[in-house]
Amino acid sequence: MAALGWLTPRRRSATARSVLAGEAAAEAARKSSHPAGPETEQAGTEDAAHPAGTEEAPDRAAPAFPVVGDDRAAAFFDLDNTVMQGAALFHFGRGLYKRKFFERRELTRFAWQQAWFRLAGVEDPEHMQDARDSALSIVKGHLVSELMSIGEEIYDEYMADRIWPGTRALAQAHLDAGQKVWLVTAAPVETATIIARRLGLTGALGTVAESVDGVYTGRLVGEPLHGPAKAEAVRALAAAEGLDLDRCAAYSDSHNDIPMLSLVGHPYAINPDAKLRRHARAHEWRLRDYRTGRKAAKVGIPAAAGVGALAGGTAAAVALHRRRR
Repeated sequence: MAALGWLTPRRRSATARSVLAGEAAAEAARKSSHPAGPETEQAGTEDAAHPAGTEEAPDRAAPAFPVVGDDRAAAFFDLDNTVMQGAALFHFGRGLYKRKFFERRELTRFAWQQAWFRLAGVEDPEHMQDARDSALSIVKGHLVSELMSIGEEIYDEYMADRIWPGTRALAQAHLDAGQKVWLVTAAPVETATIIARRLGLTGALGTVAESVDGVYTGRLVGEPLHGPAKAEAVRALAAAEGLDLDRCAAYSDSHNDIPMLSLVGHPYAINPDAKLRRHARAHEWRLRDYRTGRKAAKVGIPAAAGVGALAGGTAAAVALHRRRR
């Protein structure tokens, strides 16, 4: 399948394809949104108002937040390494491999990409492009309903125990205040919607893959929901929902999400990469880091989880990471 031009290393402003991707994501999110229900996963034992973790905050008095009853406010959470340890697309790929959707050599590729993501702690455009090109070619010709059903199983197998309790508690604080909470991710919207529902969130903005008569074509609507496209999706959803972005909050670990974070009145850097940490400090954004103690080790060392190919990929990632330091 021809490369789809997922990402480029340089920072980009919004393009027509970014706007199309954002509007498609917003439309899909509104169609699949739902209130919290009995399937909601528990946030854990942490106090939602004061989740555990290292916090850096501006040296100024701040009013209580989120504001209870403010229905023109909402919260937008990045997924990979913000709400969940690692990349959702990798975990989804592991589940598809288990079900023999593709060969072992492709799993090796997924393993290498995940090893890099965890060890480098940043979203690398080339690896993200490879991962998503691989995913599109794998699902082409499959039923959307089939992938949704499998996605439910994969969440239980590989994702449920990788949710950051601290970030989950932050999301719960917004829900408790009567606000809607949305995931915003470059992962497929179907996968993101499953995760959002299982966590009791309102819904998800994600990359929309084209389907005809319920079958994936292997093409995208617009482009991946990444960087500027995320900001376009949040802007489109806010307009449709009647939200005041100055009263909304956004949470992310990546400098790629600065366009989205800059849209809202309450931006938060969660487990931030170096560029986002610098930007957040310069602009007096709040920071929280849950990668402390045992959890830091869990993020830094990819678990083999029965994938023999991962060991080689990890060693290569470590070596490459050291060379680039």
